[in-house]
Amino acid sequence: MLRSLALAAVALAVSSGWAMAQDAAAGQKVFARCKSCHEVGPDAKAKVGPPLQGVVGRPAGSVEGFAYSDAMKAKAPEIGAWDEAKLSAYLTDPSAYLGGPSKMTLKLANEKDRQNVIAYLATQK
Repeated sequence: MLRSLALAAVALAVSSGWAMAQDAAAGQKVFARCKSCHEVGPDAKAKVGPPLQGVVGRPAGSVEGFAYSDAMKAKAPEIGAWDEAKLSAYLTDPSAYLGGPSKMTLKLANEKDRQNVIAYLATQK
């Protein structure tokens, strides 16, 4: 019983540590690298990439009228809805994550940058 409580406390600390480690304001600065291809905001429009308003929780490849890569179209049913873990894996290396060419060429190798930009995107509902 005591061991179970200890493991639960460790799991909670790790998960909340990840959440607390995120900084949406810092993520907004990281997002500056993404602005040439993506918009956020209530009036966001598709550019080279789809608008990212509401991307956290949105089904992959689902922006109406956007011409996704063949790799994204093929992988979207497997991805399902974007969550923090899936977005982090995608942002690390989009083409590797999709298993084929992605239109997105930017890679965010720095884990902290990925966490922060995802935290920022989560505020863009």
